[in-house]
Amino acid sequence: MKARRLRLYTRLYLLILLMALLLLLPGMSSAALTIKVASLVPEGSPWHRALIKIAGEWRKISNGQIQLKIYPGGIAGDETDAIRKMRINQIQAAMVTGKGLAYIHPDFYVYQLPFVARSDEELDHLFIRLGPELETLLEDKGFTLLGLSKSGWLRFFTSTEATAPEEIRRLKLFSLEGHTDIDQAMKAMGFQIVPLKANDVFAAMQSGMVEAFAASPLVAASMQWFALAPHMNSFYWSPLTGGLVITNRAWRMIPSDLHSQLLISTKTILEELYEETLEVERQAIDIMEDNGLVIHSVTEDTIEQWRNLVDQGFSMLVGDTISPEIYEQTMAILREYRNR
Repeated sequence: MKARRLRLYTRLYLLILLMALLLLLPGMSSAALTIKVASLVPEGSPWHRALIKIAGEWRKISNGQIQLKIYPGGIAGDETDAIRKMRINQIQAAMVTGKGLAYIHPDFYVYQLPFVARSDEELDHLFIRLGPELETLLEDKGFTLLGLSKSGWLRFFTSTEATAPEEIRRLKLFSLEGHTDIDQAMKAMGFQIVPLKANDVFAAMQSGMVEAFAASPLVAASMQWFALAPHMNSFYWSPLTGGLVITNRAWRMIPSDLHSQLLISTKTILEELYEETLEVERQAIDIMEDNGLVIHSVTEDTIEQWRNLVDQGFSMLVGDTISPEIYEQTMAILREYRNR
């Protein structure tokens, strides 16, 4: 009798132990969750430091259950490579530019069309009003937007002084590879486009294959491109936007009760990043000027030439690349904002 009772107790003990292990399995899986994050941003740059800070916050919020493993400086390839790798789960997240977001869904181009948004305030207003709709379009493509960011404004850098459209048309202009629609629009405006991966630009400028590019001063300094294109135009060409994206698959693997905290912490860090970026960019311009950079003032007449050219050239994107509904909604939002 005692032996039978002992066997029964043993079986009950093993059953309870098995149930406890099964209950622990989800937590054990979460603890082992590593999310690989790709980015072109140089190691040590403000954007890279922001990613490290985000990784620390996610680790803290999740009590160590979520680890972000960061691959900076294009280690995982350029943005199109990163997005392809996300689709096959080789990596799960990436910090990309606005062009990278547009590679996922082309309606994101509206944020960075030249002379559409004309100030940080207008861009912030667009993020608020248009953001939820664009985020839904991104989710339909299999990605979740964790946060948008501003990273300054693109300006033209050239190997020789060139400010007017006809002057830059004579130069070979770098374009980030993988954005054929934008390239076609630029070609239609008469520009000599040279599509390349970002990591190939410096060598291309050394060989004379590229003579001009549009970039933020901070990017031009951190990538050392300015050394071979030491003439910078004063006017803003278009905003440099970006965002941190994660695959829907990876996002669903994270406990849903953590989502809100993770999103808030990420967006807060990205907002703080812009203030740091502006300060570092001012320092970068000073350093570049000390090392031969020349900044060329651009007259209002020349800027008007650029506006007219852009109005004609980029209109071909509406309908074929950017949906007319999103474009018209964008312009209506900006008209309303300017008329307040």
